[in-house]
Amino acid sequence: MRLISILMMLLPACMLHAGQDSVSGLTPGEFEKYWMVESESPDSKVSFSGDTIEIVAPKGLTLWRKAKMSGDVTIEYDACVVVERATDRLSDLNCFWMASDPKQPADISARAGWRRGIFARCYTLQLYYVGYGGNHNRTTRFRRYDGNEAGVTDKAARPAILKEYTDTAHLLRPNHWYHVRLEAHGGRVRYYIDGQLLVDYADPQPLREGWFGFRTTLSRTRMANFRYTESPRP
Repeated sequence: MRLISILMMLLPACMLHAGQDSVSGLTPGEFEKYWMVESESPDSKVSFSGDTIEIVAPKGLTLWRKAKMSGDVTIEYDACVVVERATDRLSDLNCFWMASDPKQPADISARAGWRRGIFARCYTLQLYYVGYGGNHNRTTRFRRYDGNEAGVTDKAARPAILKEYTDTAHLLRPNHWYHVRLEAHGGRVRYYIDGQLLVDYADPQPLREGWFGFRTTLSRTRMANFRYTESPRP
């Protein structure tokens, strides 16, 4: 026991305090404990198959992970836009991370009833955002939101596009399972999809804590194998 205690004392502080959550929570029995649906449409639907969730979003929808993350954060999950029916649309495999509400920094759900999944109202948040295959699968974009309330109604006040792709290789493929990896390490923000680095952004004012949100609209999407790790900055 004494040897174990000595080894623990020698471990770096970041290892002693590192946290992880490998529970996807994407099953009927665990879903409400780990996730919150914020939907623009009362007709949105969530269903389950094993540890995979399917989301039908007639309008804007954000699936928030309830845990607040901080420090150096890495998030990973698998996701797919389903196109099997005439009503299915290939678009918007999107995500928020390190998200927070400057008016309610302790609780991302505090104004969920006001946002109601409406995309324009998300401009009131601070966060990193990737819209993969957005705008009817014509663009893939990265932005950093600054929480400016004026952006809700004033397009000129909305955050700049920091990275954009419009070529087919960086847009969605139907029924393809993507592996997504998000990082916020110190002042470095990275977005990987299927192992390819699409965003590598050095943030002069990095977001140090916040929530993850899986974001989509007018689509049928599936997600599985969600997990994350976090460790405090020294």
